[in-house]
Amino acid sequence: MSAPAITPVVVRLKLSLLRNGLRQSGGRRAAYIASAVVVLLFAALQLIGLVALRGFGHVESLVVLLVAVLGLGWAVMPLFFPGGDETLDPTRLVMLPLRPRPLVRALLVGSLVGIGPLFTLCLLTGSVIAVAHGGAAFAVGVLAVPLALLVCVALARAVATANVRLLTSRKGRDLAVLSGLVIAVGAQVVNFGAQRLGSSGLEQLDPAARVVRWLPPASALGAVHSAGEGSYGVAAAQLALSGAALAGLLVLWSRSLTRLMTSPDGSTLQAQDSRVRERGAGGLARLLPPGRTGTVMERTLRYVWRDPKTKAAWVTSLAVGLIVPVFNAWQGTGSVYFACFAAGMLGIQMYNQFGQDTSAFWMVAMTISSTRDAYVELRARALALLLVTLPYAALVTVLTTAMLGDWARLPEALGLSFALLGAMLATGAWTSARFPYSIPQEGYKNVAPGQTGLAWISIFGGMVAAAVLCAPVIALTVWLNVSEAGHGLLWLLLPGGTVYGAGLALVGLRLAAPLTVRRLPEILTAVSKG
Repeated sequence: MSAPAITPVVVRLKLSLLRNGLRQSGGRRAAYIASAVVVLLFAALQLIGLVALRGFGHVESLVVLLVAVLGLGWAVMPLFFPGGDETLDPTRLVMLPLRPRPLVRALLVGSLVGIGPLFTLCLLTGSVIAVAHGGAAFAVGVLAVPLALLVCVALARAVATANVRLLTSRKGRDLAVLSGLVIAVGAQVVNFGAQRLGSSGLEQLDPAARVVRWLPPASALGAVHSAGEGSYGVAAAQLALSGAALAGLLVLWSRSLTRLMTSPDGSTLQAQDSRVRERGAGGLARLLPPGRTGTVMERTLRYVWRDPKTKAAWVTSLAVGLIVPVFNAWQGTGSVYFACFAAGMLGIQMYNQFGQDTSAFWMVAMTISSTRDAYVELRARALALLLVTLPYAALVTVLTTAMLGDWARLPEALGLSFALLGAMLATGAWTSARFPYSIPQEGYKNVAPGQTGLAWISIFGGMVAAAVLCAPVIALTVWLNVSEAGHGLLWLLLPGGTVYGAGLALVGLRLAAPLTVRRLPEILTAVSKG
C-alpha cells in the first residue's frame, strides 16, 4: 500500500494555522488584512506600471534587474524575518516519519500560499508583458513566470533551512533587529538610483543587465526578451539556467533538510568543558587600561557586540552617518560640513547610558558609592565610544573631502566634528543621569510605555544643548571664512576644535558625576521599568 501524499496535508495545515491565527484576536486580524491590502495594492500598481512601460526603450534592462533584486529579497528575507512563516519551520516536523523528497515537494507547494508569492507573481507577470513581443515570447513567458517564482521560493526555503540553527539562536534575533537598518539603507540606495535614472535614462542599466540576465531567476525573464528578438537558442539556454538553478536549490534544500532532521544539536551533545578557553586575560582586555576604566570599557563594547538593541542602534548610526555625507558628495550637492553628521549620529549613543544596561544596572549601581566612582564609570563609557567614533568621524570626513576635492576645508571640518562630538559626550552624560529611561529588551520598541517624554527630552534636548555649546566654534569658522585675513588661520580650527571638544567632554563628565550619585535610586527605578 503506497503512502498517502503529504502535499495536500501541508497546504491544508498552513491554511488552517493561518485561519486559526486570525481568529485569536481582532487586532491581529485587522493588522493582517491591512497589510494584505497594502501589499496587493502595491502589487497591482507595480503590474500596471510595468504594463505601461511596454514599448519603452531599454525596459528589458529594468525588468531583468528588478527580477534579480526580487530574487535577492527572497534569499535574505528569511535571515531578517525568521519568524515570518512559522508554519513552514522544518524543525517542527523532526519527530514525524517523513522522507526528505516528499517533504521538500510538500513544503515547496505550501510556500506558494501567501501574500509574498502572490506579489511576486504579479510582478513577474507584469515583467513578461512589458518585454514580450510576439507569440514565441509570450509562450516562453508562460514557462518563465512559474519557473522564476519557484526559483525564488526554493531559494528562500533553502537559505532558511540551511540557517535554521542560526535563526533560532540569539544571533538570529540580532539579524531580525537589524532588518530595519537594511530596509532603511536599501531605501536610500533605491532613492539614489531612482534619481540617477530620472536624470540619465534607463540606458544606464544596460551594462549591468547584460550580466544579470544570465543569473537565475532573472535569466527566465531574459529568455522572454531573447525569444521576442528571435534568439531562440539564447532563450533556451537562459531557461535552462533557471531550470538548473531550481533543481540545484531543491537538491541543496533536501540535503540540508536531511541533515537538520537527523543530526544532533547542542541540546543532545555533552558540554566539552575541556575545550572552554579563558578569555578574560586575552583579546580586547589586554589592550584596555587596567582597573575599573578598562573593565567598564570592555563591558560597554561587549554590549555593542552582543546586545541586539545596542548593536542595532550602533550599526544604524554608523550606516546613516556614512550614507548622508557620501551620497550627497557623490551627487555633487554635498559639502564637507555634512561629514559632521557622522560624529552627531554616533554621539547620540552617549545618551541614556544607564538605560542601555536595563535591569542589570543594579549591579553597576552597587559599585558607585562616591562621585569619583561615578566619574570613572561615565568616563570609561565615553572612552569606549571614542574608540569607535574618533577614527570613524575622521574617516568619513576624509572620504567626503576626497570625493568633493575640497582638501582646504578638511581641518575645519574635522575640528567641527570633534567639537560636536565632545559637546554630545558632555550633554549625553548629563542627560543620562537627569532623564534616564528604560529600553525594553523584547520587541522593537526602544522606550518603555510612559517614558516617551523622558526620551524626547533626553535626546532632542541634549542635541539642542550640544548645538548651543558648539556655537563658539561655528561662529569662529564663519568668521575665519568671511574674513580675508582669517583664511590663513583656518587650519587652527582642527587643534582648536579638538581641544574645545575635549574640554566640553571633561566638564560634562565632572558635572554629571555628582548628579549620578544623588539620583542613583531614581535612575535604578527608571531603567528597570522595561
